[in-house]
Amino acid sequence: MGSSERNESLESSGTEIGDRTGPLARVREWILVEGDRLLITILLSSVTFFLLLALNELEFIAFVNSGSMTRLASGMIAGTFSLVTLVVSINQLILSQEFATAGEVRDELDGVMDFRHDLEERTGVPASPAAPTRILEVLVEAVRRRADELAEAVAGHEDAAFEARVNRYVASVRESTDRLDDTLEHTSSNTFNAVSASLQYDNGRQVYVARTLRGRYADELSDEQREAVDELIGTLQLFDVAQEHFKTTYLQRELTRFSQLTIYSGFPAILSAIIVALVYADFGGASINVASLPVVVSALITVVISPLALLVSYILRTATVARRSASVGPMLPQKDPDDGSFEGSLEEGQE
Repeated sequence: MGSSERNESLESSGTEIGDRTGPLARVREWILVEGDRLLITILLSSVTFFLLLALNELEFIAFVNSGSMTRLASGMIAGTFSLVTLVVSINQLILSQEFATAGEVRDELDGVMDFRHDLEERTGVPASPAAPTRILEVLVEAVRRRADELAEAVAGHEDAAFEARVNRYVASVRESTDRLDDTLEHTSSNTFNAVSASLQYDNGRQVYVARTLRGRYADELSDEQREAVDELIGTLQLFDVAQEHFKTTYLQRELTRFSQLTIYSGFPAILSAIIVALVYADFGGASINVASLPVVVSALITVVISPLALLVSYILRTATVARRSASVGPMLPQKDPDDGSFEGSLEEGQE
């Protein structure tokens, strides 16, 4: 392995989760995470409506067969009932997490207060902020400050190669924190924006590299240098705790909102499916003008599939957030096996 490859292994930034380059990647990111869920639901429903009209114009489908449309309406009614039942089950699961005894509530409150106390102790702020994005701003500033303290602590170290490795690592930490700080400055103070911004920060790799440096060079570190590494690791781990807390809160709120909207759209969807069945209930065929039949039936079908479009839009984002934050701490499931081993790079880099 060449020296350039070894140096790259020491970088903490790697391929950060949430990087977006190119128009297609930005569109995908907007659909998966950034876009308003109701707007995406409307877009999906609109695409369905115009697709049905286009297929009818191309004579690929038709709306004149009463038997087929009646069976379709029956299937849509059953499917919508099943979807609403599924969403009610999801809502019950979320509500079950909200039931707690006084002792459990006290333990949860103690955990939150302990986190805020640790945050104030490590960052030096008199009182931790309440807004999620402001908490991340405080943590990012603390990480940057701890990284600078580590660079100062190892300055003039007798092992020039070790000092160079630490400086490369600190430079990558500064780059990541500057990028996240810039993102936070342009976001509002809600839970989703805090989760979205924190997903862009490669915290796990930074903890991984710092722990490896401390383990490999334990005998060469002074007490001051070891303390500087430990302070940086501790602050990065606190960032992990904040990210997981915000993610849990966001997912609970998001799924609850999804349940509400599905119930709101479920009744019109079932009613529309019933109307489709009634339109074709006459023995003589459809009860409305044949010329307007494609538009009317396409609109009714669009209303029927609106709960499904809602499900798709919300699950896309919640699943993406859960996948991108599946690991906690220095576990790197997104790391490419072909990138090589950081430990191996250290071994080859030692004189």
